[in-house]
Amino acid sequence: MNTRRLANPLFATSALAIFAVFTTLPAISQNNDSPVHDARIGQIVESLEQVHNIQQTDLSPDGNLIAWNAGRIEVAPLNDAAHAKTITACGAGAKGRESGFAWSPDSKQLAFFSNCTPDHKPAIFLATPGADSSPHMLAQLNGFAKELEWSPDGKVLSFLYVEGATRPSGALAAMKPPSGVIGVEGLEIQRVAAVDASNGNHLTQITPANLHVYEFDWSADSRNLAFIAAPPPGEDNWWSAKLYTKHVGRLYDAASSQIPEESITREEPRLLVDPTDPKSSISGLQIAVPRWSPDGSQIAFISGLMSDQGSTGGNIYVLPSSGGDPKDVTPNRKGSPSWFEWLDGHQLGIAEFKAGSSHLFVYDINTQQESSEHNLTLPDSVGAGGLEMRISTSNTNNIAFIRSSFSQPPEVWAGELMNLKQITHLNDGLKPSWGKAESVEWKNEGFDVQGWLLYPADYDPGKKYPMIVVVHGGPSSGVVPRWPGARFGAAPFSALGYFVLEPNPRGSYGEGEKFTQANRKDFGYGDLRDILAGVDTVTKKFPVDPQKVGITGWSYGGFMTMFAVTQTNRFRAAVAGAGIANWQSYYGENSIDQWMIPFFGASVYDDPGVYAKSSAINFIKRVKTPTLVVVGDRDGECPAPQSFEFWHALRDQHVPTELVVYPNEGHGFVDPAHNRDVLERALAWFQKYMQ
Repeated sequence: MNTRRLANPLFATSALAIFAVFTTLPAISQNNDSPVHDARIGQIVESLEQVHNIQQTDLSPDGNLIAWNAGRIEVAPLNDAAHAKTITACGAGAKGRESGFAWSPDSKQLAFFSNCTPDHKPAIFLATPGADSSPHMLAQLNGFAKELEWSPDGKVLSFLYVEGATRPSGALAAMKPPSGVIGVEGLEIQRVAAVDASNGNHLTQITPANLHVYEFDWSADSRNLAFIAAPPPGEDNWWSAKLYTKHVGRLYDAASSQIPEESITREEPRLLVDPTDPKSSISGLQIAVPRWSPDGSQIAFISGLMSDQGSTGGNIYVLPSSGGDPKDVTPNRKGSPSWFEWLDGHQLGIAEFKAGSSHLFVYDINTQQESSEHNLTLPDSVGAGGLEMRISTSNTNNIAFIRSSFSQPPEVWAGELMNLKQITHLNDGLKPSWGKAESVEWKNEGFDVQGWLLYPADYDPGKKYPMIVVVHGGPSSGVVPRWPGARFGAAPFSALGYFVLEPNPRGSYGEGEKFTQANRKDFGYGDLRDILAGVDTVTKKFPVDPQKVGITGWSYGGFMTMFAVTQTNRFRAAVAGAGIANWQSYYGENSIDQWMIPFFGASVYDDPGVYAKSSAINFIKRVKTPTLVVVGDRDGECPAPQSFEFWHALRDQHVPTELVVYPNEGHGFVDPAHNRDVLERALAWFQKYMQ
């Protein structure tokens, strides 16, 4: 239920017009009252739209070149980024989407996805940076593709592929309208595919057709894959996905230059880790980021309680590649590793959430100690694109990532960990229209809890201000400072003159796995008490009017908004985005019901009581708070009927409310006009009921 990973979408698909063919629902509201409009709202939204978002950056393996994509792919010498060269398959005047680039192991070629093809279908292109020649098409594709990766020997280009896809894979994208035999017909299965890097001949699906693959990694000898997969449907079964290995040998016969597909697909993958096994050391948890050790003798991965594939947090486990029970090599951390890479046979480079910040460090798995020399904490969001908090590395000591905060817009930074330098200057002219940010900490019921507080723009300590609490998605996620885009979020409220509290209550990343698992079977109770304790802390320390506090959030934050107004009348106004009103009916409505069992301990049919106690609808008669409800009509994670149910109940109780349903949208909105409308309506709603 987390929307954070939409910030860095990497895909190439021919389905750019998919959304136009689906049925639409009109926007629905309780009444025709016009919202209160502040003249500043349009100006704030326009300022948010000025940022140049950077989707990806990567160093060449030799560390000499760096590439980034901020709407187009640029390549430059690492020490001379001002002389960047555009890499594109699009001819003069042509428009298309290019993304998901990957450097060859010898640093001489750059592969990328592009739909600048005669039929506008996606394809893989190869470019030689520094050469006068244009990129050439390597392989035409027919479907959805992402996560382009070279085999270590440079002979193969591999990627995640859904052949014949009608939509991007994953639960965040808009779901297909239901038809046919549900759960049987029309399944779209993501597999690892490969093409010959020399000529693109003979695209081959390496992994079996009965497994939906989420992540994969090559062994250093290019002869084996490790991958995380589950039976289809893929958007539902990630929470019970398993770790497999598969021997693929040399994918290409040297004489014929063709993939021996039959010999590859015939061999069944080997099950290495099964988190559904009650005897496993990670029983009931999720797994992500599989990585071979340099010598191929071990495989490491992250395991923890996770809300969504791609939004990773937990502990790092290691086991022999021949099999065995995984060993936790980062026990009792006060942080949540999200990404890592082997540096040698016993050291890992790790990026983790830690108390609302990004922590990058070198870690010895034998001594279980952090390096004091290579250890950096940034109050910024970091990531190179793709998996959350991924860091681009080279064969030298250099790293690269995109960095942003509440005060600094996104730019590429690179260099040695303790000597990073800004590479791009795409957003140098942007200044925040919102107030400064400050980390706040408080204790509640034995937990250390952290959050971020945004001051009102033009803050005057002699005045009292209203405050809005913004609850993040997840719950297994965390708020780390980042420059906002033109989406629903905290900064616009600050720009309008509110204090904004973004808490990381129990269930969040950043304080260790015990903290992340602390709201199991307890949604809306301990986590809400943490949030209210944070409100108390802020209102005592800062000039906040305690009678003018509002609450909002999306996904899990939408649920918390719905539930909070049934538990307390402390909030003067609320905006619930893609929320959940009734966990019991939700279980049978959503496309991802398997996520609920790790969090609730059982299915709704085995333990209906644990679902009932956290269902806002069961306490609806307590609500007095005016609440705006917004949702996409094809949301598979938090389906629209949940918002209908909550809106209908509030209307029946004569509580001021309004429901807006956005056509052709999934859990993460893609239409900029819809994102803008949600933001404008939320700002106007709080202006109306908080003044």
